[in-house]
Amino acid sequence: MAIAKSKIVPHLWFDTEAREAAELYVSIFPDSRIDRVRSIGGTPSGNVDVVSFTLSGQPFMAISAGPAFRFNEAISFLIECADQAEIDYYWAKLGAGGDPAAQQCGWLKDRFGVSWQVNGRDMGQYLGGPDAEGAARASVALQAMEKIDLEALRRAYDGSAA
Repeated sequence: MAIAKSKIVPHLWFDTEAREAAELYVSIFPDSRIDRVRSIGGTPSGNVDVVSFTLSGQPFMAISAGPAFRFNEAISFLIECADQAEIDYYWAKLGAGGDPAAQQCGWLKDRFGVSWQVNGRDMGQYLGGPDAEGAARASVALQAMEKIDLEALRRAYDGSAA
């Protein structure tokens, strides 16, 4: 049974919220959809929902199979944003109802406990740019951030931060 054309498909284990999480995620990301929802009865976890969905063209699966496993920060999904407006959009949408204590350096935890890195595509020019002292200043600035502020990183790199 071929579900997706991609060789690697992230598969997320939720307690009971697989369908709810997939619906939220597809409402946030462009080129996204719920592909299929299957209910399977009589599993060791009882009745479970298996949801196949696509986020920005990337296939995912999710299962509602009980509280045996929880998400942690060891796995996260990186969103490379084109600009500050896109960072602000994903930060607001994914962070709504999430854990504010888990926000640092562009990382956040959504209301389901899934970790996301909401980063700017151009951050590397500040954090790994040719000016080693500028990159060090940008790295220090990043450590103090929750949501990424591209302008503040640029100012830190240039040495013009207040």
